[in-house]
Amino acid sequence: MDELKPSIHDEANGLDYVLAGDYYIPVIGLPEEDDRPIGKWGRMHRAYLEETNPLLLSHLILTGRLHTYLADLDEQAQDRYRLIIRQMTTAEGVTEDLKCRSQWEWIKTMNSIMNRAEESIKPELIYT
Repeated sequence: MDELKPSIHDEANGLDYVLAGDYYIPVIGLPEEDDRPIGKWGRMHRAYLEETNPLLLSHLILTGRLHTYLADLDEQAQDRYRLIIRQMTTAEGVTEDLKCRSQWEWIKTMNSIMNRAEESIKPELIYT
């Protein structure tokens, strides 16, 4: 019987494997330190990937790029969310003056704007 090599490299997926008993186990190192938070949008996208694209999720985990990918997506979604809210408040005339005159009206309007902004972000960045 042929002797098994102690380690191999798979060109197809770019991973190194080490021999453990009769099995080759992928050598997975910890990814570079990335202390950026994943946040709400990143967690939502990860859940979406788990359900719809587990192969991409596994690839990102195995290559150590998942955290960076989700943190980048979260930052993009947050920036887009803030921009949409700013544009909607301007278009609908929601000002500090309205906040002083009628706090309940301001709260109702802002909640509506925030909900609509969130619903527009989901198909744009999260569920794609």
